[in-house]
Amino acid sequence: MALDPLTLLVITVALAASAALYLAIEWRSVRESSLLFWSAGFASISVGCILAVMRSSGLLVIGIWFANGLLVVAHGLFLLGVARFTEVRLSRAWYLIAVVWCALLLLPADPSWSKVMLLVNSLLVALLSLRASFLLRPHGQSLTVGAVQLRYVLLLHGLFYVVKAATAVVPGTLIDLASLRGQIIQISLVEGVMAVMLIALSMTGTERHRRERRIARLAARDPLTALYNRRAFEVRAARLLEDVCTARPGALLLIDIDNFKLVNDLHGHTAGDRLLITLSELIRAELPQGSLAARLGGDEFVILLSDASCEQVGALGSMLREQFHKIAAETFVTPKPVTLSLGASLFDQAPATLAGLIEQGDAALYESKRAGRDRLRMVDLRVINNEDAMQVG
Repeated sequence: MALDPLTLLVITVALAASAALYLAIEWRSVRESSLLFWSAGFASISVGCILAVMRSSGLLVIGIWFANGLLVVAHGLFLLGVARFTEVRLSRAWYLIAVVWCALLLLPADPSWSKVMLLVNSLLVALLSLRASFLLRPHGQSLTVGAVQLRYVLLLHGLFYVVKAATAVVPGTLIDLASLRGQIIQISLVEGVMAVMLIALSMTGTERHRRERRIARLAARDPLTALYNRRAFEVRAARLLEDVCTARPGALLLIDIDNFKLVNDLHGHTAGDRLLITLSELIRAELPQGSLAARLGGDEFVILLSDASCEQVGALGSMLREQFHKIAAETFVTPKPVTLSLGASLFDQAPATLAGLIEQGDAALYESKRAGRDRLRMVDLRVINNEDAMQVG
């Protein structure tokens, strides 16, 4: 089967329709608005190519004006999808492209309009494609493989349309939109098939990778507080513990809310959840660089510090206790104060197991509660056979 213009248009219709359907199905599953815009863009290309076939039957207004108009609409939808994906707000000035396109309807009906149509249409498509590519540039962090591929496909696609626009002003160039004749038109049809396929693959890969990364992130987080859960904490703690040495000692703090059950019993579990979220926000706000924090379960939290000292641990514990007690006292009325008890251990050698380190912190936490609660019990393991403990309360 020869790759004549009509055959290429039929291939493009099939590819664009398949991409539109696949992206629409993906959107129904994940409800990402970028997928919906991209699906609508491919649907516009599919309809536009079907209309382009009608020019062979003499329906030039539909086969040329509407077909090329839908090509611009499709790339506008691609740009909107990329803007939603990158969370960038587009200026309203971009909607003026529709006004520019409508102005083409005022062109005189003579053979010279084919070149003008090709010039303006190509520049609009190039502008939309290049802008979408620019939005996908890295913003202080590496892009996913799919996003990088989409960025460069859109960049090359936009540059191709810049070259296509330039051919419209070259004297003697054959451009006949009515019969799809002219070398640049033939090349454009081939490029269109390749672009539709590559853009579709890039868009689906981009969104799929982001969805997988979001699922992995959610699996590592406690759903209520958004801190790491126990499993994620254990995985990340192993890397942090590798750097512990005499010059860079580590510290582990276990945190437990005193009289937390009173809040649940008197004010309901929703109030208890709010209290847990409050504590997690305090921990996040005060967490030093390079440290880890997690919710182990219930009202128990853990913090793992690197390059820590007794003074830093004591200051962090006192700050958390004071701020939490103030917020809890202002928010909930309880017969007994809602406070924090903390148990901490300092060490300058990587522990044999993280579970053993947590048990040592748990023992210090128990001592803190037994001593009256609302205090920090700290054990310094950096000195061999040191059985002394420092209490901050």
